[in-house]
Amino acid sequence: MQSKIFSANKTLNVNGRLVNLSTPKVMGILNITPDSFYAGSRTSELSAVIKKAEAMLHEGADLLDVGGYSSRPGAVDISESEELKRVVPVIEALRKKFPDAILSIDTFRSEVAQAALYAGADMINDITGGEDEKMYAVAAHTKVPYVLMHMRGTPQTMNQLTQYDDLVQEMINYFHVRIERLKASGVKDILIDPGFGFAKTVAQNFELLSKLDSFRILEKPMLVGLSRKSMIWRTLETTAEHALNGTSVLNTIALMKGASILRVHDVKAAREVIALTSRLT
Repeated sequence: MQSKIFSANKTLNVNGRLVNLSTPKVMGILNITPDSFYAGSRTSELSAVIKKAEAMLHEGADLLDVGGYSSRPGAVDISESEELKRVVPVIEALRKKFPDAILSIDTFRSEVAQAALYAGADMINDITGGEDEKMYAVAAHTKVPYVLMHMRGTPQTMNQLTQYDDLVQEMINYFHVRIERLKASGVKDILIDPGFGFAKTVAQNFELLSKLDSFRILEKPMLVGLSRKSMIWRTLETTAEHALNGTSVLNTIALMKGASILRVHDVKAAREVIALTSRLT
């Protein structure tokens, strides 16, 4: 399968533990928010978060991504203190309950990232690609993997920023510039995320998926987040709650075009997609 070729010899150093990406991995989504686009992913009570994390790990999640700021289009902009209040206790509890789990902090704020890493997180997932000028320094100082995502604007403005002359080439340029900055800052382990749904129309999302293998030129592992997104349910004229089958279809395509990590709400389905596509030669 193509993703095996792409991911060959790719590893992440997670606190001294080498994670081999020659076989694609699954990242389970833990949204500590009241307003994420998919209602089934919203969790606020600590006991419910622990229960959901335990279920995801049991189903085969390789990583857990904890986020306290909803990044859906038009989401409410919460304060840094509110974000910290949501995520830090969760990460502390997860680290205590699941000492071997790989925990990612989904934030674009360097102070939140730093606090989360101190609380026990292992990596940073930044939807803005480093708009906070201190974020790269935090990743470098703590020596954690950093997920560099493509987007424009903010969750509040991104839907108005979808004009591109050449979507894929502009994205490659975006990644190239930021990868060089990350390297110069001392960040060793860098992943890229094309940012499906972020400052992209439905048509642009499908164009991006069809050309996803173009990003091999960057020679970085690729994290893909397609789970239950609007490109699926709008196309199928349904809702996020009924978009699991569509998610599995698009995740299959993403794996065949080079994805190394699938970021999902539904771990078991993603593991099945990986098991089946891995049989291809």
